[in-house]
Amino acid sequence: MRYAYWPGCVSKGGCPELYQSMAKVAGVLGLDLIELHEASCTGFGVLSEQNPELADTLNCRTFAMAEKLGLPLMNICSTWVLVEDIGLEKLRGLVKRPLAGLRVAPFYGCYILRPSTTLGIDGKPRDTYLERVIEAVGAEPVDFYGKSKCCGFPIVTMNRINSLSMAGDHLLEARDKGADAMVTPCPLCHLNLDGQQPAAAGVKKRPIGLPVLHLPQLVGLALGIPPQELRLNRHVVSTEAVTVKIG
Repeated sequence: MRYAYWPGCVSKGGCPELYQSMAKVAGVLGLDLIELHEASCTGFGVLSEQNPELADTLNCRTFAMAEKLGLPLMNICSTWVLVEDIGLEKLRGLVKRPLAGLRVAPFYGCYILRPSTTLGIDGKPRDTYLERVIEAVGAEPVDFYGKSKCCGFPIVTMNRINSLSMAGDHLLEARDKGADAMVTPCPLCHLNLDGQQPAAAGVKKRPIGLPVLHLPQLVGLALGIPPQELRLNRHVVSTEAVTVKIG
């Protein structure tokens, strides 16, 4: 399966472990990713707020690159490819190291899920995809209220305390419900939930220490890829508890 691939600027800058783990997992899953090296940032945040027309133009340019290749566009957030293109049965068949005993809290965030009636899309139940992938790799999903709420990243430059408080609330809720780790497909959520977690713990005045995995890292562990190749040692919050638990 071939895709025009846009990894985004966060996965190649602030969180390069996401880019590297995605490349490892893609090879095992049989995904041929044609990276759009000349594509620009989406403009999310400051640019989209100051000049939304320019941000839209940049994204149209990226879509045009994929269209020129005649390929569907996949970004590093759109790991629903696992469910809709590869299929969960095939994924289960590729698992070499079932993540039995690992309790994982799914974090969708506020940008991945959209109201199907508003967008006019097909209405597939994508609000359960993370749980289904977690189960397919042998782990146990941990449900919690904040899984589809904002991680706080969009306001981190405008109201840092509130941003960190939001992240801390989600992490503490998941941890208090027995999660060993949290998983998210969104690099921005990963950046706030992992990279800012020590600061969030300071704001909440409670220790947290919950490992946050990018979805390809969780899948990669189940596929038998060594943790160091998935760059689990590059996280701000130690992932050692995860690797110890899965053996």
